[in-house]
Amino acid sequence: MIATTGREFRFGVNMMAPAKRADWVDKCRKAEQLGYDVIAVADHIGMPAPFPAIVLAAEATERVRLCSFVLNTSFYNPVLLARDAAGTDQFVDGRLDLGLGTGYVKAEFDAAGLPFPGPGARLDHLEHAIAELRKRFADEQRPPPPLLLGGQRDRMLRIAAREADIVGFTGVSFTRDGAAARTSGPVELAERVEFVRAQAGSRFAELELNLLVQHVQVTDDRRGALEELRALAPDRTAEELAELPVLLVGTLDEIAEQVRSRREDYGFTYFTVMEKDLDAFSAVLGRLR
Repeated sequence: MIATTGREFRFGVNMMAPAKRADWVDKCRKAEQLGYDVIAVADHIGMPAPFPAIVLAAEATERVRLCSFVLNTSFYNPVLLARDAAGTDQFVDGRLDLGLGTGYVKAEFDAAGLPFPGPGARLDHLEHAIAELRKRFADEQRPPPPLLLGGQRDRMLRIAAREADIVGFTGVSFTRDGAAARTSGPVELAERVEFVRAQAGSRFAELELNLLVQHVQVTDDRRGALEELRALAPDRTAEELAELPVLLVGTLDEIAEQVRSRREDYGFTYFTVMEKDLDAFSAVLGRLR
């Protein structure tokens, strides 16, 4: 069991679907009205461009934080990325949370006409980008936006433990070419959190832990829903799926209890759901405030 930090819950939604301007404005306003704390924007080819989408979301909303979740840092020149992050943070009145990743889908690098470096080179580039970001904000004599870093493997989590304000856990491992390979069970995820705790040392108490929830399903027939999900994970039994931390399945009360248990068992206080689950999870928010 992991002692909680006493932080309040935060809930975000990761926007991924392209939309016309009016539609983007409408769904950002809807997310805020439904009670979400963070509107996040993914960074993949074929999805909304993160920085313009964040600035427009800020114009359409009043209180939510805006987060890049997460930038494919390997696509960006570190100096220019630092400039764009600083400009975006200024234009959204300091509501930016800057999420950075290394990029992991080879097909997207191919589509962009960019070489696909190995994991070590991508992590080197990420560290360079973080250094440039710190320098840019130091030169402007203002604090940088909160930094979200996340992943699954050791070196990425070491960087997150040292540099991040928010450490994100996807609960999913990927192959070298970017295909989802394995979803973490409770033992593996707990080990990853403990790894960050050990690496962060005294910083750990300051860190906010985020979990990216892969699927939310509100149902009165939890067992039946889990059996249906086996089609997507035939190597897992329904009982094993019920234990996966990144799945929230059941009645509203059951899902609320699952969220509380992830706080108690792992220390997660910040949960991000996918855009497809915007409405389903919103019904749970009132039970968790």
